[in-house]
Parts: sequence; C-alpha cells; structure tokens
Amino acid sequence: MRGTNFPALLERFFLQRLIRQRQVSPHTISSYCDTFRLLLYFAKQRLHKPPSGLTLEEVDAPLITAFLDELEAKRGITARSRNLRLTAIRSFFHYAAYEEPAHAAQIQRVLAIPGKRCSKALINFLDRAETKALLAAPDQRSWHGRRDHLLLLVAVQTGLRLSELTGLRREDVHLGAGAHVGCLGKGRRERTTPLTKHAVAALKVWLRNLPKNSELLFPTARGGRLSADAVQRLVAKYKLIASRSCPSLTKKRLTPHVLRHYADLRTMPSLAPKPAENGEKAQFLNSLARHSLGPTISGQAWPLSRRAFSCR
Repeated sequence: MRGTNFPALLERFFLQRLIRQRQVSPHTISSYCDTFRLLLYFAKQRLHKPPSGLTLEEVDAPLITAFLDELEAKRGITARSRNLRLTAIRSFFHYAAYEEPAHAAQIQRVLAIPGKRCSKALINFLDRAETKALLAAPDQRSWHGRRDHLLLLVAVQTGLRLSELTGLRREDVHLGAGAHVGCLGKGRRERTTPLTKHAVAALKVWLRNLPKNSELLFPTARGGRLSADAVQRLVAKYKLIASRSCPSLTKKRLTPHVLRHYADLRTMPSLAPKPAENGEKAQFLNSLARHSLGPTISGQAWPLSRRAFSCR
C-alpha cells in the first residue's frame, strides 16, 4: 500500500491553509518554515530519505519527539522555543486530521505530545533615570544621531513593538490636535498611540529635515527599512554610552523589546503612588500595567487610555 505523500500535504498546508484560508502574517509563515526545514533535515538524517520521499506514516510521534529532544540537546534551545516548534507541528497535524482521516490514530498520538513547562522571568524594565541617560546617548549633531534619538524616544513613549516601530511611515504620524501614531500591529490590530508634547515637537523638526522621497519615518541612510539586527546594534551601542553616566544599565539586559517597559510614573496615574511610597514598587506596577494593557487606543480601550494620558 502506497503511503500518503507528505511533501504534497505540507505544501497544501502552507499555500491553502495558512496563506489563503487563514491569511497568517509573514512572521508566522517564516517561523513555521524554519520549524519544518529543521524537521525535514532531521528526518533525512534519521530515515536516510530526502524530503521528497517522505510519507505521512513516517513522520510519527516518536520521530517528532526525537526531533524536539535533539533541538534541545544539540542546538541548546529553551523549553519556550521547543514549545514554539511543537506549536507549528501541531498546527500541521490539525490540518492533516481533516485531509487524511485514515491516519487519525497516528495524528492523535502526535497531537498528544505535551509541551514543556517553563519558568517565567520577571519583566525587565528601565526606570526614568536609565531612560533619560539612554535618550541622551545619541550624538544629535549627526543625521544618524538625530534619527536614533527620535527612534528611542518614540519607542519608550509609545511602547510600539520593534516591527511596528521600524515600519512607521510619514502618513502614520498625526501631529495636530490629539497627536498620535497609528499602525497595524500584532494580530492585525490597528493601534493608535498618543504622543506627548515633547515627542510631537521632536517629530515636527525631524519631518521637516527628512528627505521628501522617504516614506519611512526612520529610514536607513539609503532610504530602506531598518532591520531588527540594526536596531539591536544601535540599542547596544547607546546602552554602552549611557552606562557611563548611569551605571545601573550595565546590570540590565537591554533589547528593543525592553524599551516597551519604560516605567514612567506618569503613564498610569491610577497605579502611581505618591513620591513618598516605594519607588521600585511603583515602577514595577507601572511597567506591568503598561506591558499588559499598553498605551494603545483601540475600540473601547479609548476612555481608559485617554484618562491615563490626560495627566501632566
């Protein structure tokens, strides 16, 4: 009996299920592609078969479990990353359950592979002094320095994700009454984030000096989009400079995502205690609230965010 063609089923999963039917984001497609690329390479080594010769029957629960174990042992991935790879595989087998019901028992065993429990670390964040030192680090006498300063300023004041920040365009910025930036964020959600007066003033100056043929708000010197690695490098660069005046930065792992956790006590006035109270506790509560709720205005979240940003 001829086995089920695994490559054909995998192709339909990506082209029909993910792209046409579910219209998942390019980031999800890329993540799933990486998972199956590693799985196909592992299957080739284990079964001595090229990807084109695999059948669905051969991609069973023991093979997938061994694949995940090898990722942890040889590639040194964390339990969280292991669970991410397993999520992609489960998504494929959920699809296969309807396409190939004759293999329901095998599919059930694959779907029964448990995810690993992992510990959740405390949220890392910057306090006001650290943020001030970081924003002062870029040399604003140069074009790159002015761009980097404004990028960091918008990041800490809006809480935008890295992909949202680097993808901002001129038309996404509104500097009139009710100044804000808008973008299509994670989960295809439209986000409208208020801007402070300081950010508005800085953006006005930047837009006047930005080349008119540049659509991006924070372009490269050639007009292209900043990559994630480029932003990571500039954050690391300015962290090193800022740590000279603010030594506490040397003890923190600073990434572009951590900029979202800026704990300004004015951001969430309902959670901000009086100055006489414990400052560290206040910073943690504000960071936690901002990470969970965010300063985003979307649908019914507008009244809450409006009050939160109405303070001085």
